[in-house]
Amino acid sequence: MTITNDDNDRHQNRCEKMEANDNNVRSQYTIGSNDFILVDEVGERPKKNVKEKFHEFSSCLNSNSKTMFTYKTITKRLPILQWWPTYSVDDGIGDLLAGITVGLTLIPQSMAYSALAGLPPQQGLYGSFVGCLMYVFLGTCKEVPMGPTAIVSLMTYNTLHGLGPVYGTLLCFLTGVIQLIMSVVGLGFLIDFISGPVNSGFTSAVAILIVASQFKDLIGIKAAGTTLLDMIISISKDVKNFQMGDTWLGIICIVIILLLRRMALCQIGPKDVKAQTTFHKIMNRSMWMIGTFRNSIVVIVSSYVGYMYITSVGHDVNSDEIPPIPFKLVGKIPSGLPEFDLPKFSITRENGTTVGFFEMVSEIGSGVIVLPIIGLIETISICKTFADGKPVDATQELLATGLCNIGNSFFHAYPGSGSFSRSAVTAASGVRTPLEGLYAGILVIVALLFCTSYLYYIPKAALAAIIVAAVIFMVEVRVVRPIYRSKKSDLIPGLATFFACLVLPLEIGVLIGIGLNLVSILYHAARPKLLIEVHKTRDGINYLMVTPDRCLVFPSVDYVRNLVMKQSLKRELPVVIDCSHIYGADFTAAKVIEMLTQDFSKRGQALFFYNLKPSVVAVFEGVQPKGFITFYHRHDLDQLFQRWKQQRQQIENSSAD
Repeated sequence: MTITNDDNDRHQNRCEKMEANDNNVRSQYTIGSNDFILVDEVGERPKKNVKEKFHEFSSCLNSNSKTMFTYKTITKRLPILQWWPTYSVDDGIGDLLAGITVGLTLIPQSMAYSALAGLPPQQGLYGSFVGCLMYVFLGTCKEVPMGPTAIVSLMTYNTLHGLGPVYGTLLCFLTGVIQLIMSVVGLGFLIDFISGPVNSGFTSAVAILIVASQFKDLIGIKAAGTTLLDMIISISKDVKNFQMGDTWLGIICIVIILLLRRMALCQIGPKDVKAQTTFHKIMNRSMWMIGTFRNSIVVIVSSYVGYMYITSVGHDVNSDEIPPIPFKLVGKIPSGLPEFDLPKFSITRENGTTVGFFEMVSEIGSGVIVLPIIGLIETISICKTFADGKPVDATQELLATGLCNIGNSFFHAYPGSGSFSRSAVTAASGVRTPLEGLYAGILVIVALLFCTSYLYYIPKAALAAIIVAAVIFMVEVRVVRPIYRSKKSDLIPGLATFFACLVLPLEIGVLIGIGLNLVSILYHAARPKLLIEVHKTRDGINYLMVTPDRCLVFPSVDYVRNLVMKQSLKRELPVVIDCSHIYGADFTAAKVIEMLTQDFSKRGQALFFYNLKPSVVAVFEGVQPKGFITFYHRHDLDQLFQRWKQQRQQIENSSAD
């Protein structure tokens, strides 16, 4: 039974008028989960037969199909239609310069990252043009350059475990399919469960792992491993065979790259661009260009050194023998574009056994699920960085990244995503639209068609130096102090993710970080804040006002009940629960409220519920609690306490008799 106020006709009429007004102004749209949306109308819905339900379903399906092919929906899923009508000559010049700049950065990086993934260098190039071309039509962020990245490459290496290029192409296809399914189902919100500290911990751990994985090429030894401990043990076993040529070349390349990177950040003359002379502007632009092309410069110069060594010893580059020079080279790379072909869903091994699709997926392991999410996180992070306050459409980015990976898999590539380092180059190059990806992709195609014979002479130590110089700045030490000043407890999931990713497989480390985030969310949901105050009515009756700050659901309702019971027994005062912030409840909460009202009724202690939403009242009344009393106006509390006081006196008088 629910008592609202003093049951007089005046208040009942007022409530009816309020409900009528609420029905008239009820919003037609709801956003988010419907489980705890405030609904003031409590009434039985009319029952519908099968024919009416089928008609309603067909009408909804017809309406959705019509909206699916509207101009607004099409332009949302093909963002090129939004900016292409206003494309100008200035946009074309800006995109051309940015595309060439990114392309010259992309070619050496893609080869280096392919080696990081444990795959042939050409496979990185294969994944650097189709995705760029497709993102022109599907992408929403002009600064996102699709292709191989350090994080995804390391994840690919840890996922494949040396299974080879065929598995890498299949992994690229499966990554794209999973990302596409996530976009269709609308699972872009999953990245919201990865907090900033967890993301920083993961990125920092990956940077350290990448540096450790490239140490073998920097000193010319053989080593392997998926965790930091495995890498250290593997390197220690073969460190005695280090090559002085690779070591010196790697160190020199790292120093040059870092110096050129510093040069790109330097400026001469006044800080105000308007106050700079023409000489200052030319010099600043030249230094920026040289610093931006640092990877290409190092590759070209080191390749020339390799060419001079090969020429001096008269080695035949067409042979399969290792050239007798002081450092290791990339070696032969197939010339021309890769053939368009579907990924192989089954393979035949040398012993004649056939490995089916499901067995191949089983050999790849859980990385096939984690890797698509990591790729999405990397792309979305870039979009948020350059969004300039605009909302980021995670679903569209999932769609774009998924289709790009599927397209890359048809050209024997491995998984890719947006790149942090190349996005900074893209933004600094004056990019205007995603069309810059067209020019970057064309540059990679030209390299594959006409320049593969020159790629033979690239030293492996130079590629390792490019990776090391790029990822050492990914160690996010600078975020520790702000997190510590802001909220110290956020360091726990961040540090846990960092150390877990170092000592455990990456996918497990990420899951540990996400798990700690979920535990934190569930803990706060299970432990709502309660404001407990002693108030006094106009008649001088003291009572306890308890105000929860959120919904009552099964993880938190027992906690709230125990606190209410403890405080009521301790102070021996009537209790009023202010339900102004309670917008939802479930069956478990209703049962606990029923037990709570019974406990107060047995002790003869008053318990009232203030400002409880009608939708929540319906949930509580579903279990038919006894002594369940609600009110909506403060002046009604005096009448409730007077009635409770009279009832209590009657009980005391009857027991005295």
